[in-house]
Amino acid sequence: MNKRQLIIIVLLLASFAVLFPDQVSATGLDLSDFGINFSSSENEPQALVDTVKVFILLTVLTLVPAFLILTTCFTRVVVVLSFLRSAIGSQQTPPNQVLMGLALFITLFVMQPVYTQVMDQAVTPYLSEEITQEEAFDIGSRPIKKFMLEQTREKDLALFMRASNMENLDDPMELSFTVIVPAFTISELRMAFSIGFILFLPFLVMDIVVSSILMSMGMFMLPPVMISLPFKLLLFILVDGWYLVVESLLRSFS
Repeated sequence: MNKRQLIIIVLLLASFAVLFPDQVSATGLDLSDFGINFSSSENEPQALVDTVKVFILLTVLTLVPAFLILTTCFTRVVVVLSFLRSAIGSQQTPPNQVLMGLALFITLFVMQPVYTQVMDQAVTPYLSEEITQEEAFDIGSRPIKKFMLEQTREKDLALFMRASNMENLDDPMELSFTVIVPAFTISELRMAFSIGFILFLPFLVMDIVVSSILMSMGMFMLPPVMISLPFKLLLFILVDGWYLVVESLLRSFS
């Protein structure tokens, strides 16, 4: 039995014991039936430590998506792309998988210099046992904090500092992630909504023009979207829209 299977069985048995304590005491459930013997942990403490480490690692892995979304440019990119699709009015085209994949690779492109610094300054020296784990975390967090603080408004940062009753610091790099991450997130959402508003304007004007023409011709039953959609797609192609949108996103982080 491997460690992952052991952890799953232990969690299932613990849940069963909490939900049905009477049945467990009545049947006299023996963990040795499942090949689990905790008495051996006294003779083999390293095995129990390794099991706990695997459990902690699996727990940390569940937080990776949240870390990716809230500490990188992913939020701004994916929101802008979603606004763009809504402005065009093409329903589910491009599909969500394409937008998420494009947003992910744009995020990797933008964050590559930051993660390169983290790898060179923190991860590699730590793996070479040149620095301790605490030093590696402190050094590795600085490039990420620097990127986030450059994209965060002082107003948003001050909001969470006041909420946590923190005094003004001379060096913002001393702030913890619990303060920087939410401030960075709402700053990213504000920027993404601002870009989305600009994207909506030309398509909104085209919808208004088409709707006015249809009403003047007495074609009240014909949906304006059906007529305006091909023209919006044609306009987007003629101005090379995808290039302009991605270029604007990349410049917004420079």
